[in-house]
Amino acid sequence: MCRGLAALPVACLERAKDLKSRLGILLHKPELGHKIGSSSKLQLGSRRRDSSREVLEWRESFDQLLKSKSGVNAFHTFLKTEFSEENLDFWLACEDFKKTRSKTKLASKANRIFEEFVQSEAPREVNIDHETREITRKNLSGATSACFNEAQAKTRTLMEKDSYPRFLKSASYQDMTKQAASRGTSKRSHT
Repeated sequence: MCRGLAALPVACLERAKDLKSRLGILLHKPELGHKIGSSSKLQLGSRRRDSSREVLEWRESFDQLLKSKSGVNAFHTFLKTEFSEENLDFWLACEDFKKTRSKTKLASKANRIFEEFVQSEAPREVNIDHETREITRKNLSGATSACFNEAQAKTRTLMEKDSYPRFLKSASYQDMTKQAASRGTSKRSHT
C-alpha cells in the first residue's frame, strides 16, 4: 500500500496516475446520463447501446474518435495523464475557429490561438516544426478561417500516429471496450 508523501515509490505514482485516468474517464462518460451532483437516475436502453457501439468504433479510426463527443472527452482525459492535452485543445480551438464568421472576431481569435499554442515559448505550445510555425505566423496578417490549417494538420497527424495508439492500448480504454462488449453480449443473451 502507498503511504506517506516523501519518496513515493514509482509503483505508487503509476497506480495513482492509472486511478486518476480511470476516474477521469468515468466522470466524463455521457452514457452515465447525469452530471456529478445530479440526482437523476442512470439512463439505460438504446442510448447505452449506442454509446457501447460508439466506444468500440473509436478503435476503427482516429476520425471515428474525433467525431464522438464522448470519444473526444475520453481521449482528452487520457492526454491529461500524459501531460499532452495541448495538442487536442489546439485542434479543437482550430475547429471552433473555422466556424467564426466575423472578420474582427476571426483576427482576435487567431491571435489568441497563436499566442496560446503556436508561438515559440507559448504557454501550451504544440509540437510543430519551425517552418510550419512561421507559415502560421505569416497567415495571421490576413487571418482567414484557413490560417491554422497546416499547423492543425501536423498536430492531428502527431496525435493520430503517437497518442491515439497509446490511448487504444491504455487500461482505461481497454476497460471501456470490455464494458461495451459485455453490454452487447448481455443484450444478445436477453433477447
